[in-house]
Amino acid sequence: MALKRIVLRDFVIVSELELDLESGFTVLTGETGAGKSILIDALQLVTGARADTGVIREGATRTDVSAEFDTADAVRTLLQEAGFDDQGDTLLLRRTVDTAGKSRAWINGSPATAQQLRTIGEQLLDIHGQHAWQSLTRADAVRSLLDAYAQVSTDAISARWQAWRQAQAALAEATAAQDSLQRERERLAWQIGELDKLAPQADEWDELHTSHTRLANGQALLDAAHGAVQALEDDEVSALGLLNSALQRLQAQAHLEADFANPVEVLSSAVAQAEDAVHSLRTYLRRTELDPERLAELDARMGLWVSLARRYKRAPEDLPALLASWHEELAQLDAAADLDGLREAEQAARAAYMTEARTLSKARAKAAPLLAQAITQAMQGLGMQGGQFQVTLENAAQPLQSGLEDVAFLVAGHAGSTPRPVGKVASGGELSRIALAIAVTTSRLGTAQTLIFDEVDSGVGGAVAETVGRLMQQLGADRQVLAVTHLPQVASCADHHLVVAKQLSGTQTLSTVAPVTGEVRVAEIARMLGGERLSSTTLAHAKEMLQSAA
Repeated sequence: MALKRIVLRDFVIVSELELDLESGFTVLTGETGAGKSILIDALQLVTGARADTGVIREGATRTDVSAEFDTADAVRTLLQEAGFDDQGDTLLLRRTVDTAGKSRAWINGSPATAQQLRTIGEQLLDIHGQHAWQSLTRADAVRSLLDAYAQVSTDAISARWQAWRQAQAALAEATAAQDSLQRERERLAWQIGELDKLAPQADEWDELHTSHTRLANGQALLDAAHGAVQALEDDEVSALGLLNSALQRLQAQAHLEADFANPVEVLSSAVAQAEDAVHSLRTYLRRTELDPERLAELDARMGLWVSLARRYKRAPEDLPALLASWHEELAQLDAAADLDGLREAEQAARAAYMTEARTLSKARAKAAPLLAQAITQAMQGLGMQGGQFQVTLENAAQPLQSGLEDVAFLVAGHAGSTPRPVGKVASGGELSRIALAIAVTTSRLGTAQTLIFDEVDSGVGGAVAETVGRLMQQLGADRQVLAVTHLPQVASCADHHLVVAKQLSGTQTLSTVAPVTGEVRVAEIARMLGGERLSSTTLAHAKEMLQSAA
């Protein structure tokens, strides 16, 4: 089994519910309006359906839904990939929605997103609704059903189609814009030629500026260095002379006064540092000369930098980056102007699409008659003897994101009638039975261990209803099947029976769900047969139905 337990708090008209579920085939029955589909709605919410404040019970501040499942191998892999804790054989999903519309979700106690719940839920549940026939009139739903039966995905061909479309758009845009592209290319090429004459290098402007400033102030720098040397050493009364004199005086008396030790040390250091400064300045004076020619070169180059910067409205230091960006733009324009290259890219993208599309077409062509045969066979047991189901593949007017063909379902409700599109079948009962046949056929293919049928048997009755019950009973042999039904023939075939009832609590109407067995179940089947007033006849009929189903 898969779904083991569901817990509801303040969900629609349910105040509190804790329900353990069994393997096999379980039905939910109850009077009209009792809320038979509430459990289905709760399961959809906890597996990622859109959150709506309308599901919060009136007077409550939030709703809380939890569901406990067995952990299948496919689900365990998804949990590991998403970084959720693996709690062995148990998977716990939880979802809350408050009156402000805020939704929160958890997987095995760790915060999760609604999308993560949906991804997990797709592996856990396969839900068939009472209006499933409506989707049979939509081309995308019809194609998806065939692809699911063929066990193929359209992800790859969709990606190929998108790549082809982009290549087509690039070629069309380049073809239409050749004149403007050529003008833009010529403008960029001329601008690049202007800047290439300068050939600006990264960080060159800062180096030029520093060198120019130093050369332009060369005489002042030399005068400053020469003056400092004179003051330190060359003058008759120099700083070094005075420092040495003070040092000698203190050293001469240091043996008499211990407090002179520190000043002597400080003056010794000062003399050494002053001598180092003099040495450095003399070295500077020896290697530094005025260089008017170099200064003129720097003036000329900086003038060119400033001129081009003004022309292109940039700061001088931005010119190297500007030149690089123009080269990149020119390369892009050259690529866009390369019509031959764009044509080759478009042809390659088309070829890749067609290869993928033909592979998909072969798989669909192989699966279509098999799906038609399986659904036709299911129809025979649903009161449509001699009926026929066809899956047609017609070449699409143009290649599509989903492939090269349009997929359609045709049906003939009885022998001798001409198959027509499903949407044009007149009888609502026939539509429901066709949808049920498809649901039963395709549900056998999925990996979900819990199949849910929400009143898919509407529009049928009598012997057909009993057949529906038998089909679900057969499905329940190796899957967990939950069915909401109003048919006693279906309910009597179930392994387990849950009854949904409404009751008045104070001023509020609340819904309860409880399992029934024995005489209580007989009474519920009898109610479904003949209404609220039970008679010995309906009770006997109900008991007979249950015994026959068993």
